[in-house]
Amino acid sequence: MEPRRKSNGATHNVQRRKLTGKGIKPHGAVQWDFIYLWLYGVVEPQTGEGFFYEFTYLDTVCFEKFLELFATAYPDDLHIIQLDNGGFHSSLNLSIPENVILLFQPAYSPEVNPIERLWGYIKEQLKWLRFDGIEELRETVQKELKKLTNEVIASLTGYPFILDGLSVAGI
Repeated sequence: MEPRRKSNGATHNVQRRKLTGKGIKPHGAVQWDFIYLWLYGVVEPQTGEGFFYEFTYLDTVCFEKFLELFATAYPDDLHIIQLDNGGFHSSLNLSIPENVILLFQPAYSPEVNPIERLWGYIKEQLKWLRFDGIEELRETVQKELKKLTNEVIASLTGYPFILDGLSVAGI
């Protein structure tokens, strides 16, 4: 699972050097007006079932809340969630629900994480669209998620080597 972010298209300032006296820090107005949309998600590659939740931050607090919401939505099952090595995934302050096990993938290997294909698919659907604001982006992402059927998710995320591994493990 790797959350993705989208900007509202705010302007970027051009950065240049500025001459000042020795030891004097230059001052100037800066415009950094970003609003982010972070989509957290997990998928089950065999059935194509997915669970997604939107947050405004990518941090341990939001990730912990996502795990809590997910564990509450599926309380009767034990869940193994494959993750990249993002710092917020492995914070010492992270509280992990009892029915969730975090499985960390090798560094620099997004190709082994099933959800990466799903993120790519969603980005492909949005690539030529322009949004006037974060609300329009949010609505469009939600529409794209609602269009995803279990069959589409399974076809995108059900890598043969992952399905074989799950079968061998008896999962």
